Amino acid sequence: MKKDDCFYLGKIVKKYSFKGEVLAKLDTDQPELYENLDAIFIDLKNNLVPFFIETSQLHKSDLLRIKFEDIDSEAEADTLIKSELYLPLELLPKLEGNKFYFHEVIGFTIKDKNFGEVGTITGINDSTAQALFEIDRHGTDILIPMNDEFIVKVDRNNKTIIVETPEGLIDLYL
Repeated sequence: MKKDDCFYLGKIVKKYSFKGEVLAKLDTDQPELYENLDAIFIDLKNNLVPFFIETSQLHKSDLLRIKFEDIDSEAEADTLIKSELYLPLELLPKLEGNKFYFHEVIGFTIKDKNFGEVGTITGINDSTAQALFEIDRHGTDILIPMNDEFIVKVDRNNKTIIVETPEGLIDLYL
């Protein structure tokens, strides 16, 4: 399994018991969806290795307490601390309406209600306080904040996102 075929679920943050249990911090708004997994991929030295789960349960709302098969001691659990967790993309819950996953909209066309066709989404920059659509318009990079107030419609069938940005925002880049 390659990382491109998976999504990042979270990271193992600490040991929980002397029996090899660990606590994972999940990167999700709905941790309860991942409470009863059978298996998970762990990134070990840039290789995704499948681990089978004996038991798992939510611990203090956003942490998942996991007991892996064949991890039976603190020392074995220690080797997994700070490891990233991944699941196959097909296990992502389907989103509807104007909600979307960042990876899902790469390649979509952005159209602005006032400006017209802006360009193609090449990436999402989420390293800033406000996530930004990175858009290519004939070789020119344009950044549009991913603000719920700007997003009018996500049209998955036509691979288009319709936005209504403040007047002059797109012109700043041209």
